[in-house]
Amino acid sequence: MASRSQLASIVGSATLRRGGNAVDAAVAVGFALAVTHPSAGNLGGGGFMVIRMADGTIAANDHREKAPTGATREMYQDADGEVVRGLSTASHLAVGVPGTVDGLLSALEKYGTMSRREVVQPAINIARRGFVLSRDLAESLASVHAKFAKYPASAKQFANKDGTPYEPGDVFRQGDLGATLERIRRDGRAGFYEGKTANLIVAEMQRGGGLISAADLAEYHSVWREPIVGSYRGHEIVSMPPPSSGGVLLVQMLNMLEAYDLGAMGFGSADAIHHVIEAERRAYADRAEHMGDPDFYPVPVAMLIDKSYARQRFLDFDPERASQSSDIGAGAIPPAESPDTTHVSVIDQDGNAVAYTTTLNLSYGSKIVAQGTGFLLNNEMDDFSSKDNTPNAYGLIGREANAIQPGKRMLSSMTPTLVVKDGEILLATGSPGGSTIITTTMQVIMNVIDHGMSVSDAVGRPRFHHQWQPDRVIFEALGFSPDTLAVLQTRGHVNQVRARFGLGDANSVMRTKEGFRGMADPRNEGGAIGVNSMGTR
Repeated sequence: MASRSQLASIVGSATLRRGGNAVDAAVAVGFALAVTHPSAGNLGGGGFMVIRMADGTIAANDHREKAPTGATREMYQDADGEVVRGLSTASHLAVGVPGTVDGLLSALEKYGTMSRREVVQPAINIARRGFVLSRDLAESLASVHAKFAKYPASAKQFANKDGTPYEPGDVFRQGDLGATLERIRRDGRAGFYEGKTANLIVAEMQRGGGLISAADLAEYHSVWREPIVGSYRGHEIVSMPPPSSGGVLLVQMLNMLEAYDLGAMGFGSADAIHHVIEAERRAYADRAEHMGDPDFYPVPVAMLIDKSYARQRFLDFDPERASQSSDIGAGAIPPAESPDTTHVSVIDQDGNAVAYTTTLNLSYGSKIVAQGTGFLLNNEMDDFSSKDNTPNAYGLIGREANAIQPGKRMLSSMTPTLVVKDGEILLATGSPGGSTIITTTMQVIMNVIDHGMSVSDAVGRPRFHHQWQPDRVIFEALGFSPDTLAVLQTRGHVNQVRARFGLGDANSVMRTKEGFRGMADPRNEGGAIGVNSMGTR
């Protein structure tokens, strides 16, 4: 298994050693990440889990956050109809009703084999006993120290008693979070969505002018949905359906590219990159127009993942010249017919597989700890369209399909994905990265299928990204040859941007002739840990 946290991966591998299956391990890791990776692992956020059992059963759990009952379409606009900067990202109004706890427990109950106590207790132990801060996590906490200082509970949670930032090597203990986890261990979802924890969340909302009520929490439930299923060069692609845009866009882009021999073009070549950019440009234009919560908006999924539709969308593709995003609109529906997240991949020895992506939205979410709970609250409301054609924090544009409505789930880019070959699981993958999640996941899959790479190469190779608007291509710094970038410029890809940091964090697991191999993305700290048939690491 592979995750962003070495300590969480140890929890997952220990779960497998004790006889748990991939779902048990993923749930245990999910709770552990809330302790060890606070910028994205969470109890106060949400996520998506794609499951494939060894018998071929597939399922997708949607535990995306929901807009509170008191939310309104114009809630982030001023009297002149202009979006108020920061209101949807850095205020109590930014918080959606959390879904993580219900989703993890629902997955455990439906497909797991272990008790709630067995999968939650490791996270409690880490929270109570503490763990030694790595340089990476200590520096990450220090980078948001001033933002935490605005909120007393956050400052208390993530700094020393004298108010100074933690240093590498300090022991980080989280007593309040341990107590919250103990209530979940004892009472299940009622230990979070009712009782003391729920009361503390509501009190925090009232203190800061937020909207989440006791009824919002009590009425929240995750949803089991049919996964998106596509095919690419003889492989089955199983991914997340709306309200994630990830699975639909992934399959749509692969459909556009299937007619072209990307392997023969070569990894990192100008030809291959040009083809992929143009597929991305068209798919993200469709995202802005058509994607939202299917419980509130008729998302044309069947059309968007149809291979004939992909061919139609790519008819105006010019292999020698870049399109202009201003000339590319969304595909028409035939008549009568949204950067800090984290990803976990698990495959067990029986071939059960889980791809799980979870988030608070921006790094450390709203930066608000609900006083007395020990966990951060999300700022996922920013993933709605605050106003038509107005970019969110990731530069993504949305319209009516993703407008704010009470009880609605906001659109996401999370793309937990499983790849199946000849009836057996081949790859579990996914990534954080906001709008770059989908393109990161696609490039890992293409590296495996088109370029025949090992999982370490597929995850480690440099990446690029285009999302229709803004009309620019983001390249990882020093990842591609200057000659290649020059050729792309001559073809019209003139707005080239160097990523300040790496794109994505694609912790992945892959089946090989020698057994399963995991890869924690080298762009960040993390851990990939295997368990052999004798139960040892």
